[in-house]
Amino acid sequence: MLINLSDVLTTEGMQISREVMLEMPCFSQGAQSYEILSKSPVTFVFTNTGEGKARLEGKVSLKVQGACDRCLTPVPVELNLDFGQQEISLQTGLEEGYMEGSCLDTEAFVHNEILVSWPGKILCREDCRGICPVCGRDLNKGDCGCDTFVPDPRMAVIQDIFHADKEV
Repeated sequence: MLINLSDVLTTEGMQISREVMLEMPCFSQGAQSYEILSKSPVTFVFTNTGEGKARLEGKVSLKVQGACDRCLTPVPVELNLDFGQQEISLQTGLEEGYMEGSCLDTEAFVHNEILVSWPGKILCREDCRGICPVCGRDLNKGDCGCDTFVPDPRMAVIQDIFHADKEV
């Protein structure tokens, strides 16, 4: 949805408030796509701060379906975005990709805010054991019995000496 900001950007001291619903069904980041499970309306308050500039304040809450980075179990990720006291201008908005002329593209703006707030690691729980590197079993459901011993490569020369003296 586009919000026309031409009056706010040109009229000194002007302030407008808008509440819009996000239309995006999912959040895409690179090759990944995450379903948006629930979302609140996005609230915006725009206040003129000078010729061609405005202060943007607002917030939105989202619940996105992610996957645990260790075991790949689906995990709901809650994001409470508060984008307060941001200065926007036509130049900055065009560079960042959320302005079309003098209109704010709310979907593009919120997408940028999600990118900035996206967690570095998504875990189903703090003590998630992940998956077995040999068979791929979810280790949270129990051990698989695979031999996961990885020898230290710095010791390979010494192991070769022991194996050379061993009779077969």
